[in-house]
Amino acid sequence: MRFLVGSTDDEQRTFLVKGDQAYDISAQIPEVGNDLSALAGDPALMAQVAALTDAGASVPVASITPALPIAAPGKIICLGLNYIDHIKEGGYEIPDYPASFMRGRTSIMAAGAPMIRPPCSDKLDYEAELMFIIGKGGRHIAEADALDHVFGYTVFNDGSLRDYQRKTHQWTPGKNFDDTGAIGPNVVTPDEVPAGASGLKIESRVGDEILQSSNTANMIWSVARTIEINCSQIKLASNVNNFYTNRRCELECSQCQLLAITMVIAMLDDVVTQLG
Repeated sequence: MRFLVGSTDDEQRTFLVKGDQAYDISAQIPEVGNDLSALAGDPALMAQVAALTDAGASVPVASITPALPIAAPGKIICLGLNYIDHIKEGGYEIPDYPASFMRGRTSIMAAGAPMIRPPCSDKLDYEAELMFIIGKGGRHIAEADALDHVFGYTVFNDGSLRDYQRKTHQWTPGKNFDDTGAIGPNVVTPDEVPAGASGLKIESRVGDEILQSSNTANMIWSVARTIEINCSQIKLASNVNNFYTNRRCELECSQCQLLAITMVIAMLDDVVTQLG
């Protein structure tokens, strides 16, 4: 299944996407709610959605303004330096343990919203990421069982202020400026992609120009291994843990033509003017 959280008016809803049409499952099953939090943590509710024979009237996907798939994720755990070509590009040594950092809630935004470049820096860079959302929580999960805990996959455009990222050994300052990480818009369930979302083309483009092209099979640490490593340190709670794994990007990111972000770069002063 493929889900999209967003609105066609002032009310946010959860949609089931089929082709270029979307069906309001929040109206059909009120327990679904207005984001994916309930579905991610409730297999019985997912079964109700899967069993829908009549999802009601549809609206064009293009008419929906995307919102965050999960409005209030409890943890956004980020895995850097996970592609050898990107590691070499950045001048880093190939690590024997994943480089992890956290992102705060205010640093993320919905797909299609402006990514904000603050006046204090002109070093905004963009990276296409595979993001996965934890469904079933747990601790000390074995790699062989880890994929059973994934609710779905999406794409993340990770905006970084490179000068601030390199001010300290910790990447947090450069990775947590407000509105610098676009998520979605679509979330697909694991049955829609190969196991662990491996073998998917991940590509960045500006218009028709391909700037980078790689494959999720080239990740050093797979989705399952990432879960195993992280849940040895912290408890993974249902529907509030998002992970992403790193790959450089520019402006538009696509994942096997399943997921896409179109990003607008805006200076903070420009956005303030528009809002005012």
